[in-house]
Amino acid sequence: MSKVDKVDQRVEKYLEEARYEKWDRCHSPVNRGRMMTSHIAECINGCLVEARKLPILGFLEEVRILFVAWNCKNNEIASYTNTTLGRKFEEILTLNGVKSLRMTVKPAGSYLYCVYDSGWRHIVDIERGTCNCGRYQIDKIPCPHGISVLKSKNVDVKNYGRYCSKLYMPQTIVKTYELLIVPMPDKKD
Repeated sequence: MSKVDKVDQRVEKYLEEARYEKWDRCHSPVNRGRMMTSHIAECINGCLVEARKLPILGFLEEVRILFVAWNCKNNEIASYTNTTLGRKFEEILTLNGVKSLRMTVKPAGSYLYCVYDSGWRHIVDIERGTCNCGRYQIDKIPCPHGISVLKSKNVDVKNYGRYCSKLYMPQTIVKTYELLIVPMPDKKD
């Protein structure tokens, strides 16, 4: 916030008045996950340019058709994923694995570890899925420090998914798209 204050004090004041839990993931009372949803409205808007000219029932039917098509496509993609996690989350784990290469791990107990990274010491609780960098708790995916601990314990890369939120697993993602979008009756009805 001090950096924001240096740029524009009005923005800092606005964000503080809006309350942190509304815009900052680490202060949110619920887990919002890694998915950014702010651009979905723009995407929907772009797809419905022509439909906006229709009467309301025609417009709503076009919206329904669009959402059904997206749900079917995403359901199919998630259904055929043969990894422990969804593709995007596997990529995040891989990137975190690359970042972990330069780190040193020292056990502090059976599940608590100190990870040294470029002069910084991070404390990782692998059982609880926490790291004092905060990324592990927010993302619910092992941060680079968590990955370095898993590597030090000789955990196979294929088993890293056990240390991630179940929200990122294909079977959970498929459930997201199982919701039926019921067609509206004909306008005569």
